[in-house]
Amino acid sequence: MKSKELILMSYIDKKQISFKTILTALILFSSCSIYGQTDSTVKQLVPTPAPVPGKPMLIFVDAGHGGQDGATRGLFSKEKDVALMVALQLGQTIEKEIPNSKVMYTRTEDVFIPLYERIDMANRAHADLFISIHCNSMPASMRGRTNVTGVETIVSGSGRLGQQDVAIRENASILLEKDYKDKYEGYDPNDPESFIIMSLMKYAYRKQSIKLATLIQQQYIKTGRVDRGVKEQSLAVLAKAGMPAVLTEIGFISNPGEEEYINSAAGREEIVQNITSAIMEYNKEMIVN
Repeated sequence: MKSKELILMSYIDKKQISFKTILTALILFSSCSIYGQTDSTVKQLVPTPAPVPGKPMLIFVDAGHGGQDGATRGLFSKEKDVALMVALQLGQTIEKEIPNSKVMYTRTEDVFIPLYERIDMANRAHADLFISIHCNSMPASMRGRTNVTGVETIVSGSGRLGQQDVAIRENASILLEKDYKDKYEGYDPNDPESFIIMSLMKYAYRKQSIKLATLIQQQYIKTGRVDRGVKEQSLAVLAKAGMPAVLTEIGFISNPGEEEYINSAAGREEIVQNITSAIMEYNKEMIVN
């Protein structure tokens, strides 16, 4: 007889299934402890593919936002522009420093790419990693917003209470897309139940995503950045990834000091080296394990 976990995953694996049906499955098996799985259970659900000798490592780099989705800004720069500069530099550095690697981008100019299309690009290309670059920002109405600093890296998760601010802001980009209700099977960026569904859809690569995110944060810390940790949030851009995927917030554009840093040549170089080094370490650990 199938375990609750296997039954639930079989529901999710059927692409034609509706959002409401998945929600029904979730309710039926709510006693299932998704985040308490043992490694053996995870391997039963989704075997970790072994590296293919000689196959280039394909990394998708996503510059967050773009085009009309670009309201977040600091005193003199916009998140969408900083993200694009860092993403392009990151891709060049990866191909230069990581042997047998290839980089593809979701965008290379100031255009708006729907969230579902970003991850679909990576899925269709059978990418090995997906890294989304963003800048953090505190609400304009928040008292002391310019004092908040630090870096955090996010993996797709349950959108736990108290950790939803970034998820709500990033997922709001969906509302700029035409027919978003059809494309996202009824997904509502303001509905907590939607966060849970997104979490389950990303479950397969959760462990690898957390590993990569942790390594990125460790590299940031080495260069003296303020560590805001690895967080699990239900971001739509990560939810349907068929590979380890992370979103890294490289600094607070709402903080004058960090805005200067992420716009400087030295700051961008340091950030890019942090992420590249983390990918190299991730590859080593995956080969060993």
